[in-house]
Amino acid sequence: MEVRKRFSQELDDLKLEVLRMAALTEHALTKALRAFFERDSDLAEEVVASDEEIDLLEVDIDKRCLRLLALEQPMARDLRFIIGCMRICINLERIADQAVNIAERALYLNQRPALPHQPLMERLAATSVDMFKQAVSAFNIGNTQQASKVCQMDDAADELNLKILRHFVDYMVAEVRAVERAVYSIIVSRCLERCGDHATNVAEAVVFIVEGVEIKHHCEP
Repeated sequence: MEVRKRFSQELDDLKLEVLRMAALTEHALTKALRAFFERDSDLAEEVVASDEEIDLLEVDIDKRCLRLLALEQPMARDLRFIIGCMRICINLERIADQAVNIAERALYLNQRPALPHQPLMERLAATSVDMFKQAVSAFNIGNTQQASKVCQMDDAADELNLKILRHFVDYMVAEVRAVERAVYSIIVSRCLERCGDHATNVAEAVVFIVEGVEIKHHCEP
């Protein structure tokens, strides 16, 4: 009984570490977006500097998961939970990398004249951040319906990314001097679309943990 209690505590601790990594990642992403939209280069620098902490945390969680798999030989939902945590952390680290990419683009753009207001980019940013928050919340409470909602939102993020691409292609034709800035903005849009993809992967991992159903690349529990 004592062994089971200790193992349950280790699983609880693992979950807390994953949620801590998620909180750091969300902080990095929202900071990067503020750096981009508010033209705040100090914030962008903070995002770049904080990436190592998230990388180190991912390595620590990965080691913790491997130790639990090797020493405890978990079964059923416990096994799925550990594997799911590993999958989630991979995607959290990649979202953090996209936040760095956005911050680096902001550092470039903030030194140059501002482009016209970008409502489509704001919508994509809001959608991507919402997908991320919903996916993490679904993991925290084990809610597959909420995870499924994230999957459904991915189409909207993809469509917004395409609209932004078309917008900037047309803009570059009309404003040749703004080509480089427009390209950097397209890269930011692509980073946000990738954040949505990674949030979808987190949602898929939640369904795997809770239901034992593998929906990678399908996302329909």
